[in-house]
Amino acid sequence: MAGITRTATFWIAVLTALVSIFTGLGTLGVHAPLTLGFVPARVTGLGFPFTSVPVFLTPLTATLVHGGALHLGFNLLMLVWCGLAVERVLGRGALIFLYVVGAYVAMAAQWASDPNGVGPVIGASGAISGLIGAYALSFGRPRLVSKNIKLNRWIHIAWLAAAWSVLQVIVGWSAGQQGMLLATPAHIGGFLAGLLLQRPLLLWRYRRA
Repeated sequence: MAGITRTATFWIAVLTALVSIFTGLGTLGVHAPLTLGFVPARVTGLGFPFTSVPVFLTPLTATLVHGGALHLGFNLLMLVWCGLAVERVLGRGALIFLYVVGAYVAMAAQWASDPNGVGPVIGASGAISGLIGAYALSFGRPRLVSKNIKLNRWIHIAWLAAAWSVLQVIVGWSAGQQGMLLATPAHIGGFLAGLLLQRPLLLWRYRRA
């Protein structure tokens, strides 16, 4: 346990849990998604009738707000499960960098899919998708499709990206049939960021080895 408390993953999870619980049960209450969430229309420049944090911070603040105990619990589970493993491979600094970049790329993808959307996007799943992408690439083994190692790696990346994208579209469609809205573009964008950053971050960590 002492080792876990020294990881960036642990403290990101603690911060996420505390803020999510506070905003869900505290004074912000139902206004938390509008105050801290990512609203695509704000990036586009459309008027927004609520007092909110600066728009450039919302990809990060949105990761600290969740839509209920189940939403928070599942995200924390995936954060800890994948985050600890990725942090062991890439290091603390790379884990934080990947999480932050994943959050911004996820929200950029969400904005690109609906620039005029006024519904706030909340939850850490976009940033966590970046960790899942890095996890899949770190612990998965490319198939030997050819004798070219680099080509096999890119085929592996393309396969993971396609499989994840199809899965997210199916899950998003299924959730929509139940009346739930999922940030499918954000999940895909974050995952792609994790796939593309894993190798450079790994090489950077072991650059002097």
